[in-house]
Order: sequence, then C-alpha cells, then structure tokens
Amino acid sequence: MSAVLEGAIWLGWAMLAVAFAVGLARLVVGPHLPDRIVALDMLALTAICAALLLALASGSSTYVDLALVMALVSFLSTVAFARYVEWVAFRRARQDRPPPLDHADD
Repeated sequence: MSAVLEGAIWLGWAMLAVAFAVGLARLVVGPHLPDRIVALDMLALTAICAALLLALASGSSTYVDLALVMALVSFLSTVAFARYVEWVAFRRARQDRPPPLDHADD
C-alpha cells in the first residue's frame, strides 16, 4: 500500500471519528424526535463508511457485503421511524382538535 493511500485512510478514520462524535452528540442532545432520528441515520451512515474504509484498508471484500446489508437495514429503519413520527404527529393533531358538535338534538 502506498504512503498516500495509507495517509488517506488515516485521514478517513479521523473524519469518521469526528462525524461519529457529532452524530452521537445530536442523538443525546437533540431537542426533538426528528432530530434524533436524523442523528441515528447519520450514525448508521458513519458505520457504513467505516465498514467500507475497513474494506479498503484490509483488501477484503467481505466488509463491502457488510456495508451493503447495513445500508439496507438502515434504509428500512429510517422509513419505519419516519412512519412512526408521522403517526405521532397525526395522533397529537387529532387530540388537539375539539370534538365535533352533536346536532342530533336539532
């Protein structure tokens, strides 16, 4: 492995560490549920990038398969969380509405 590639891999690990720290901070501090969901998606993407960087560093294609599976699971979990947030918002909007007037006495 050339010195330039090795330096780029180390730089990639450093950047992934910073991205993971920022995502973890947003996951813990995030004021709202959608912020936490986006942070969780960012952490999943960071893990996918780490698997791909490990594949590049080791030369093994097994990590590419792992990254592909992680990407599919991450996509499905993001869609599930989005549906959950939509359901929660619908329930809150429905509870804030006043009950319909009953005109049966007219």
